Amino acid sequence: MAKETGRKLIAQNKKARHDYHILDTYEAGLVLTGTEVKSLRQGRASLVDGFAQLDGGEAWLHNVHIPEYTQGTWTNHSARRKRKMLLHRAEIDKLQQKYDETGHTIVPLALYFKDGRAKVEIAVAKGKKEYDKRQTLREKQDRREADRAVSAARRRRR
Repeated sequence: MAKETGRKLIAQNKKARHDYHILDTYEAGLVLTGTEVKSLRQGRASLVDGFAQLDGGEAWLHNVHIPEYTQGTWTNHSARRKRKMLLHRAEIDKLQQKYDETGHTIVPLALYFKDGRAKVEIAVAKGKKEYDKRQTLREKQDRREADRAVSAARRRRR
């Protein structure tokens, strides 16, 4: 059997980029059970309500939904259990320092396999106000309209 290489995306949290200012991102490994890995290989997971917490010098991922494996038996996992994240001590210390600042949180952005190992991309984020969200949407729409105008002008030139 050939060794798996590259990055295979399982789940992405697009809402996090809308609701938060992303300050810094980290890649962390996950401690998973066998049925969780099999369920992830089927491409089933949700990061919508997920968040990370630092507790006793360890990083934990909460509320990430990995559904039970369909062919699993009594060894199946619970869907929303807390999962340990694997990070270097220096990364945990940096996260703790930023996490202690008021208004900062740690949110998962993506869940993927990298060279056959389950990884999660987490970010230190600060919540956006309602007007910030509207401003971001407006900028996105303006950028899209400008791109359309440029491509229309190029088509007319031909």
